[in-house]
Amino acid sequence: MKAMILAAGRGERMRPLTDKTPKALLRAGGQCLIEYHINALAKAGITELVINYAHLGEQFPAQLGNGERYGVSISWSPEGETGLETGGGIFKALPLLGDSAFVVINGDVWTDYPFDSISEPEGLAHLVMVNNPEHNPEGDFVLQGNQIQSDGNPRYTFSGIGIYHPALFTDCKPGVFKLAPLLREAMQKQQVTGEHYIGQWIDVGTPERLQALDEMLAGTKEN
Repeated sequence: MKAMILAAGRGERMRPLTDKTPKALLRAGGQCLIEYHINALAKAGITELVINYAHLGEQFPAQLGNGERYGVSISWSPEGETGLETGGGIFKALPLLGDSAFVVINGDVWTDYPFDSISEPEGLAHLVMVNNPEHNPEGDFVLQGNQIQSDGNPRYTFSGIGIYHPALFTDCKPGVFKLAPLLREAMQKQQVTGEHYIGQWIDVGTPERLQALDEMLAGTKEN
């Protein structure tokens, strides 16, 4: 199975840090955020990676190279300066991802999720859900058993980790579009499953959360 790391976001909430550095290349605990994903995927045996980029995107190949030093192979999917949103970015990268299901991970989260537990989705998508953080108290989607729906309870937060089948994008056209409407349409057809992950997960969306993660990881190393 291949994996895609989404790294094309502008990172407005992270400014001024992202005025000179792409969000996924910001550092915590001595590594770039995106390096934690690359290393975790490599450890799980997922070694064919696709990374998209937009804002300050030239820094990604310069920093990460072809992935050889991490034990992976990285293919790049550039999107210009403004990016294509999550749906448009994945759709553009489909030729690099192949005909089978693939993992997608937001480049601006940190987690200890075990990627070696990933398998092909039963339908069009499988989402990893987490408990609602303070900044998203209402959650995103409903998880009942292993089925995900857009309405109802209990609601959980989408972690930014999903497994998608290319058929999810069958009716899409090139351009800027979000992933969530595609997922909601698939949910109506009972084609989206999910799981509730209770391990460590942080949405590194603000400078304060980045600092908190850095302090947490520094404390872990000291212990």
